[in-house]
Amino acid sequence: QVQLVESGGGLVQAGGSLRLSCAASGGTFRNYGMGWFRQSPGKERAFVAGISWSGIYTYCSDSVKGRFTISRDNAKNTVYLQMNSLKPEDTAVYYCAGRDSGSVRQLPSEYDYWGQGTQVTVSS
Repeated sequence: QVQLVESGGGLVQAGGSLRLSCAASGGTFRNYGMGWFRQSPGKERAFVAGISWSGIYTYCSDSVKGRFTISRDNAKNTVYLQMNSLKPEDTAVYYCAGRDSGSVRQLPSEYDYWGQGTQVTVSS
């Protein structure tokens, strides 16, 4: 059974940085396409960034492009989300997700595995 565990969330001032990590176990991580999503109260879960199994292909949503970077270390079974120049509107619970296919997708329904989420709060 695949397990995804996020870490690295917290409280940060606007303009600051955080790095989220997602550690995978119980499966073949190197084969998975991975993504980060976020959800704030009253809103749907939204795609933030995705990375292919090899790490060659990455994609970020327009709202975070130029500020967030997704990467992965297949030797450590871990995917990262580096978040810079954080804004109050980035406040949300951030979820790590994996899919058996190695490609990047933006819809939550296209992911097979989910972490429990980590809270990111950006104060103004």
